[in-house]
Parts: sequence; structure tokens; C-alpha cells
Amino acid sequence: MNTNQQYDATVSSSKEIFLKKTADYGTSWRVYRTISIADQIYIKAKRIRTIQEKKEQKVADDISSEFKGILNYAIIGLIQLDIDNDEIEELSVTEVEKLYDEKIIIAKKLMEDKNHDYGEAWREMSQESFVDLIIAKILRIRQILINEGKTMISEGIDANYFDIINYSIFALILISEGKH
Repeated sequence: MNTNQQYDATVSSSKEIFLKKTADYGTSWRVYRTISIADQIYIKAKRIRTIQEKKEQKVADDISSEFKGILNYAIIGLIQLDIDNDEIEELSVTEVEKLYDEKIIIAKKLMEDKNHDYGEAWREMSQESFVDLIIAKILRIRQILINEGKTMISEGIDANYFDIINYSIFALILISEGKH
């Protein structure tokens, strides 16, 4: 498979989980504020990092499932930024799928543009680096929130979520290839 096919397959498995959970729980995640989403991603990334460092895990969920969770929480973050209202509305599975697909289209285009310029350098990176980059992006989101959403020169919260999505997908592709 080429990169685009691997990307699509990885997204498909994560999206399937997301939509099944939406069918089970509804869109209860609509209550999350940006800081809560960032914290959920941080918890998952921190767990992966702890497992990497200790070389042992005691909870059955594997690292792949954590990267899928990170990807899906980043999608939630982007959807929440777009909806941007305090009303806790329930969204249908069909509407959620449409919103999910919209965010993935943007993320994939970003990946394709960066792959062009960077020559798929991510294929030579370690899983540890992806986790560190995700944690750094979360720390940036937290700082942007402290700055009341304003940046002077840097990208906004949405750009950080898109990078988190792609880092998660890259890690999952490399895991599927047996490289990590």
C-alpha cells in the first residue's frame, strides 16, 4: 500500500470506533471545553510515554488504541472549535460522520503537502518522537488558552489539532508495518 492508502485505512479503523461510540453514547463529548479535550489527549499520550519508558503496561489497552483515541479526541477538538456554542446539542451519527470526514480531508491535504516538502521524513521517526510531539502540541494549546486564544506569530489551536491527528496516523501506520 502507498501512503495515501495506509492513511485512509488507518483513518477508517479509527472512524469506525468513533462512530460506534457515538451510536452507544451519543455526542456526550459536546460538554467538553477545549482544555478538557487537550487534557484527554495529554492523558493518552502520557500513558504511551510511560509504557515506552517503563517497557511494561498493566492495563490491557494497547498503544495502538491510545493513538486512535488521540486521533479521535483531536477530531472532537476541531468539531468543538467549529460549533463554538455553549448549547449542549445532540448530533446525529450521520452529522458526526460528515463533520469527521470534513476534518480528515483537511488533515490529509496537510499531510500530502508536508510529505511533498519533507519527503516522508516521518517514516524514519520513532514512536517516542510522535508522542513527544503530541505532548508539545498539547502544551502549546494550553498556552494559547492561557493567552485567551490569541497568538502573535504562531498557528492557532486548530493547527495543533491537525498536527496531532497526523502524528497519530503516522505512528499507527508505522505500528502496522511492525516498525514500532
